[in-house]
Amino acid sequence: MPELLAIEEPAPSRPRPSLHAFLSLGFRPLYIAGTAWAVIAVAIWIFTPALIGAPLSGVAWHAHEMLWGFIATIAVAFLLTASANWTGINPLHGTGLGVLCLLWLAARLAYLFGGTGGFWLAAACESAFFLGAALALLRVMHKAHSRRNYGIPWLILGLGAANLLYLQAALRGDYAALIQRFDLGLLCMAVIALLIARRVIPFFAMRAVTGLKIPMLTRSGHAQMVLGVLAIAAALAGLPLAAAAALAAAGLIGLFQVWAWRPLAVRANPLLWILYLGYTALSLGLLAAAAYLGGLESGPLARPATYVHVIAMGGFSVLIIGMITRTALGHLGRPLRVDRSMTWSYGLMIAAVVLRLAALWPASVSQALLHAAAACWIACLALYLWRFVPMLIRPRPDAAPPPQAPRGQAPVTMVRGSAQEPRP
Repeated sequence: MPELLAIEEPAPSRPRPSLHAFLSLGFRPLYIAGTAWAVIAVAIWIFTPALIGAPLSGVAWHAHEMLWGFIATIAVAFLLTASANWTGINPLHGTGLGVLCLLWLAARLAYLFGGTGGFWLAAACESAFFLGAALALLRVMHKAHSRRNYGIPWLILGLGAANLLYLQAALRGDYAALIQRFDLGLLCMAVIALLIARRVIPFFAMRAVTGLKIPMLTRSGHAQMVLGVLAIAAALAGLPLAAAAALAAAGLIGLFQVWAWRPLAVRANPLLWILYLGYTALSLGLLAAAAYLGGLESGPLARPATYVHVIAMGGFSVLIIGMITRTALGHLGRPLRVDRSMTWSYGLMIAAVVLRLAALWPASVSQALLHAAAACWIACLALYLWRFVPMLIRPRPDAAPPPQAPRGQAPVTMVRGSAQEPRP
């Protein structure tokens, strides 16, 4: 009896890296760029600070690159991606997104190696980066009549304006103005982080936990936005007590929101509890800043570095590692589950925060704690890059293949870059 011919289906092949996919949405190149730079910049600052050239040097370079080079970059990446969901229009893709990324890269390199001429080149490129992102967001918000999001592009412009003021103070060597203008950028970023996190945390939680019903707290979110703007205005006007009162109120609202979102209901889901933890730390950081500005500082609160690191590391950075994993998985069409590498990255980021805050206490082990914090930070974000870069440079697994042209004809080129992603 003749043998039957066994026919096996070929295993699905892994999509190849694609420049078209890579530049299809803002989160793909900018998550990679911002995260990689956070690894490099901290390694330079802690282990090889001699590489940092004037005029933006020392702690001024470190503070600038962490806030505007890393944290603000990830915020821009998220907003360029989320706005495609909110409006149904992709604000920036293809060549335009590529140019934005090149401006960002030129700024990073020119600040580090360019001297005075490079400083001005970097300032121009970075300003163009924030301006280009803000205009792209403003265009789609206006086109889609998304009135509830009209303030977002102006917050990005505020970040860019605070950056220019900071750079001006750095060039003059005015340390007092440098601290004030860094705080201004920190407050602009805090308002953006509160706005984003207050929207997405309850949405993500209710989608992930069966039967969970929690409030979106829109009114308290609006109050936070008003208080944040008032704090910025008071800081600009030289009214520290008014700024402290506004920050304290915003921080207390944040803690109330976390409690209202039922944190114990998400304790088994790392993709959620990491966001709750970051939002809690951000709220506590605003309270620490209020205490400092209000003259109530004592012990470690007597140093501005304390509230800066609680907000920037405990708040922004913990939120970032949670957001860049959760949103990347969602927009790449992957299951919303953490694997061992993601869990390790969360633990390493938390360890970096704890060690960095511990290093602020004057002690013989402060330097060792600082180095340990840097090592955990680098390991956390390097682990993220190892896990996610192969996905970020490839098409989604469920992406439709490009249409095949009839024999003898050139293939059709898709010029539209609209992202078909799940909408919140």
